[in-house]
Amino acid sequence: MGATLRIEIFPSDVDASVAFYERLGFEVLGRKEDPGYASVGRDEVRIGMVESPARPAEHRHVPSGTEIVIAVDDVRAERDRLVAAGIELAEDLTDREWGLTDVRVHDPDGYYLRITDRRG
Repeated sequence: MGATLRIEIFPSDVDASVAFYERLGFEVLGRKEDPGYASVGRDEVRIGMVESPARPAEHRHVPSGTEIVIAVDDVRAERDRLVAAGIELAEDLTDREWGLTDVRVHDPDGYYLRITDRRG
């Protein structure tokens, strides 16, 4: 049987996080109010969100936190879609020394997302 990956993040405001991930192209798969919980998905990517007290954003992103990497078919089109959706880029399109191109953003709680093209 094959494996899949689902991650759980712990935002201080699930509603704000859901709105952000919807702008990234995710759809809501489930919601629960007590405790605040949501599940979002896009293609084969699944992210669960459990509301928790706010923590400093620097605890959530690189180099001390987690980098969420999402591989897409057309990273340039994805970047354009992010900008059109009003998402602030942490780092614009960059060709990396390891042969991939990516764009980077932070979610409302500071989780660091790298959206990258797929390795050929």
